[in-house]
Amino acid sequence: MRNSLAARSIAPATVAVSILGTCAVATADDIESRLRRAADEAIVPIMETYKVPGMAVAVTVQGRRYVFNYGVASVESGKKVDDATLFEIGSISKTFTATLASYARETGALSFSDSPGKYVPDLAGSAFDKVSLLNLATYTAGGLPLQFPDDVTQKNAIAYYRDWHPNHAPGTHRRYSNPSIGLFGYAAAASMGAPFDDLMERKLFPMLKLFNTYIHVPEKRMPDYAHGYSKAGKPVRVSPGAMDSEAYGVKTSASDLISFVEANMDGRGLDDATLRRAITATHTGYYRVGGMVQGLGWEMYDYPVELDGLLAGNSPEISYKSNAVEALDPPAKPREDTWINKTGSTGGFGAYAAFVPERRMGVVILANKAYPIPDRVRVAYRIMAAIDGPSD
Repeated sequence: MRNSLAARSIAPATVAVSILGTCAVATADDIESRLRRAADEAIVPIMETYKVPGMAVAVTVQGRRYVFNYGVASVESGKKVDDATLFEIGSISKTFTATLASYARETGALSFSDSPGKYVPDLAGSAFDKVSLLNLATYTAGGLPLQFPDDVTQKNAIAYYRDWHPNHAPGTHRRYSNPSIGLFGYAAAASMGAPFDDLMERKLFPMLKLFNTYIHVPEKRMPDYAHGYSKAGKPVRVSPGAMDSEAYGVKTSASDLISFVEANMDGRGLDDATLRRAITATHTGYYRVGGMVQGLGWEMYDYPVELDGLLAGNSPEISYKSNAVEALDPPAKPREDTWINKTGSTGGFGAYAAFVPERRMGVVILANKAYPIPDRVRVAYRIMAAIDGPSD
């Protein structure tokens, strides 16, 4: 498969980089060459193996940004992936939901110790009286499933929650769940007195200076919205569902998503100090499962981290099963020496984002076809390692 590759970089001519315990000063051209080689060697085989039509990779190193585009956004039209291409990012959307809720807490609109019934009155008197918003944010409510049952829609979602009963005491087990983070975002929006979608598109995204990021892609941007592709190679885009906006509804470009990563590492470019505090707070650790610590949306690992540790934390065992957790009391304060990541998928897209604040380096990888999560982690790890020197 031939790849269409474009790189864009901004910032100073030299940067100091250290990611594996050594320090080196490299020119911008040196780093771009390393990253281009690492991206080519990692991405092209993925596209060939899994028949992925198009991908975009964005890397940030010490404030300098590189974007590499591959393949096509639409097989049918032949339109190439470029810097304006919009991808569905699936569950990476949860990190935006967490940021909005964290902002609501910073402004005093809610407390994470509150039960959701305080903001969603129809849930008062249900099992959620014993569940906190923090439990919802960290998937520790007591066993909410990965997905809603097929017959649950946005209209009857609250009725589903009212009838739900936990399998475990809140705060004892983690089960990754769209309904869990969905209700968290829904309650956060209610605390702010506006619909979730409006708060994201009219408040949070503009505050983050993300102007190519949407819940609902406007008509004028539809030509930039990539077609996703199913396992069978059929064009597909995400369908409306219960709490879809809160759990997996964001569409964005690689450039915008790496900008969000940069804001997570260094928010000084943002105008709102409250938002900066809210972003940092999403890196607080609340529960440990093996080597992974659950933050708000983000999942975290002590840095440096071995690839095997990342693969274990992003494994089906963690993603699809209920696991006993170790509550961190007090919660772990945000740390710079941490690998922070999140995966995301929809029926036609696959995504991964990772960054290390201490090193001021991060990567996002977007594709218009879902492919195995372990391969996403391996690709990101290889690209991050290339920052420190040529790959073997």
